[in-house]
Amino acid sequence: QVQLVESGGGLVQTGDSLTLSCAVSGLTFSRYSMGWFRQAPGKEREFVAGSAGNVGSTYYADSVKGRFTISRDYAKNTVYLQMNSLKPEDTAVYYCAASEFRLVVKSRDAYAYWGQGTQVTVSS
Repeated sequence: QVQLVESGGGLVQTGDSLTLSCAVSGLTFSRYSMGWFRQAPGKEREFVAGSAGNVGSTYYADSVKGRFTISRDYAKNTVYLQMNSLKPEDTAVYYCAASEFRLVVKSRDAYAYWGQGTQVTVSS
């Protein structure tokens, strides 16, 4: 059974940093691309960052480029999202997801497995 469990969300102030974690089990972690998505109230779920399976490439949405960093710990089967210089517009529920595609794909449809989400709220 595949499980993705996010943690690390919370309430922070503008300019603060936060690191999200996603522990993955039930699949061969190195063979899957991993993505972080977010969904704000009344908006569609959007791609934030992605990490290819064992290629090492990463990809970011323009809105977070230079502020967010995705990384993976293959020994722990965990993917992280380091978020710096947070803004109120970063407020959303953040989801991690796993895709069988070898390279990073931004489309939600490419991701077969999803976590339950973790809330990030950035106050102004």
